[in-house]
Amino acid sequence: MPTLDELAATVRGCTRCRLAEGRTQTVFGMGDPCADLVFIGEGPGAEEDRQGVPFVGRSGQLLDRLIGEELGITRDAVYICNVTKCRPPNNRDPLPDEVAACSPYLAQQLELIAPKVIVTLGNFATRVVLRTNEGITKLRGAVHEADGRVVVPTFHPSAALRGGGAVLTAMRADLVRAKQALGDGAARR
Repeated sequence: MPTLDELAATVRGCTRCRLAEGRTQTVFGMGDPCADLVFIGEGPGAEEDRQGVPFVGRSGQLLDRLIGEELGITRDAVYICNVTKCRPPNNRDPLPDEVAACSPYLAQQLELIAPKVIVTLGNFATRVVLRTNEGITKLRGAVHEADGRVVVPTFHPSAALRGGGAVLTAMRADLVRAKQALGDGAARR
């Protein structure tokens, strides 16, 4: 098994799918490599593609705020990554073959980090991690299990930016579930 740094280097050179053709750079992940809590999104947006860092745009700012307010920690105490490591053109949804091409990288990231709790942000991350076709609206609001880890599905922050108060309230409740699943509320070992 490679280290996270070695895996990131492999991802930087990846050409497994068509997303490699249009990327500025890959967006592997960031945060504490020993975090008990991992957030997984769908894929990088335009700003993430430019900077090479996940969740740095408006959605990331909201996520940072929610992590602070509901978990009492900062982004550097968790690990944040995406299912796909390259930006889909025009922020379209990733296609099944693109998700399949990146899924082994995500699986290796999770094995190396070994978090206790995973918060999936939106449909794609939730479907990949839970290996289901069910949508986020049916799955959120409950705690699930995958590969011996607690999984807490919630909406993607962009949905809260579009959907307003009800979506934001649901996200907050889901983050409280994640905090409870961590036990003492600490997101680090």
